[in-house]
Amino acid sequence: MSIRSLVLLAAVLAAHAAHASTPAELLVGYTAASGTPAQAARGQRFFTSRHGKEWACAECHGAVPSQEGRHASTGKAIGALAPAFNPERFTSSAKAEKWFRRNCNDVVGRECTAGEKADVLAWLISLK
Repeated sequence: MSIRSLVLLAAVLAAHAAHASTPAELLVGYTAASGTPAQAARGQRFFTSRHGKEWACAECHGAVPSQEGRHASTGKAIGALAPAFNPERFTSSAKAEKWFRRNCNDVVGRECTAGEKADVLAWLISLK
């Protein structure tokens, strides 16, 4: 595939993700951008493991994020992260990107890759 084709593909995928309005649509965009299928088990491992900044997503959101969590530093309540338990989650690509960027920087020490986002989202969607 040529560089021009890759740039065009990336633009199309970014546009799709920018207009996602359901968790499933957002997952399609992240999966396409990563170029590999999302794996819920890998997403669960990522979510519950400590990373570069010695934090885990689960520290604030809970090991199974189907209930309210609490921010580890501020104690502020955090609504359930799994979409089945909080239908407002992952319905706005702008909000999803905002929180992935913030939380990945806090937990991992960098932005998460599209594959990491796809894996975590696949796991969160699987929770019923």
